[in-house]
Amino acid sequence: MLIKRDSGESVSGSRQTGVESHMSHVLALDVGGTFMKGAVIGSDHVPVVRLRFPTPRAHGPEATTAAIASALVDLHQAARERGLTVKAAGVAVPGIVDETRRRVLFSANIGWRDTDLAADLTHRLAAGATDTGKLPVILGHDVASAGIAEARIGAAQGYDNALIVPIGTGIAAALISEGRPIRAGGYAGQLGHIVIEPNGEPCGCGNRGCLATIAAASAIARRYAARTGKPESEVNGAHEVLQRLHTGDTTAHHVWHEAIEALATALAQATNLLAPEVIVIGGGLAQAGEPLLAPLRESLAERLTFQRLPKVVPAQLGDEAGCLGIGLSALEHIS
Repeated sequence: MLIKRDSGESVSGSRQTGVESHMSHVLALDVGGTFMKGAVIGSDHVPVVRLRFPTPRAHGPEATTAAIASALVDLHQAARERGLTVKAAGVAVPGIVDETRRRVLFSANIGWRDTDLAADLTHRLAAGATDTGKLPVILGHDVASAGIAEARIGAAQGYDNALIVPIGTGIAAALISEGRPIRAGGYAGQLGHIVIEPNGEPCGCGNRGCLATIAAASAIARRYAARTGKPESEVNGAHEVLQRLHTGDTTAHHVWHEAIEALATALAQATNLLAPEVIVIGGGLAQAGEPLLAPLRESLAERLTFQRLPKVVPAQLGDEAGCLGIGLSALEHIS
């Protein structure tokens, strides 16, 4: 079997000796709509193996569950070939996830409804691969897991109170209060559904004028296309809007400015409620860098008076955050 290192080279999974082979390891899998990012992570929080797998969500939730179990078996085999001892597996998924009860209450992306996913995966691993044994499976939400990673080893490390906000096709948030994640049965962190414009655009959630309809990367591209009369397919995402902003395009300026103002309004509300010391901006839109962060800091400061002004910083862990975070949760479980 070939194991792909993060450097891009492929090497055979040879048996390890020394500290690494005596360290406890866990399997970590972040299930996305297109790909699943997997890793074998040691108690030093360093991934030893990184693998990617396709997510067959077009074939329904059962096919995706089977693919997750198969991916975990492959990761476990990669660990065994390196002589590593695996104590648990962590799986991060999108949707409403009750981590305490280890159930997915609802996932629009995959199609799960009130699914006892952790128990199902534990059973599949025990039945389908004798060498995995009855491996405990820890279930997590993808954004919450990314928040844990940024809080423990990323941009929010050293802060007890943090808000981690990935901005992509949607907007969500991971909440860290007094060093602990706020989960609320999987319902916490719906930042993208704070209503900014009560009579605004319809949102997929059934409401109107949600933050996600204004400031998500997909919304920025859609709003620019609508105002210029272009087909949405001809606008290459928020990245193109940002490029046009730099060339002096006034429509791009208005759309970008509205997105930042909406984000600042939502983050000010979150600051009033949670008093984060730091707000970490992640996801695809964070790649804009200071053209996003600098005006966002300024607009947020204008909306606050006596409140503690949080730092606004970019995420550090990129698209690996969810995988690393669910790995950290699995490591905490076995410790």
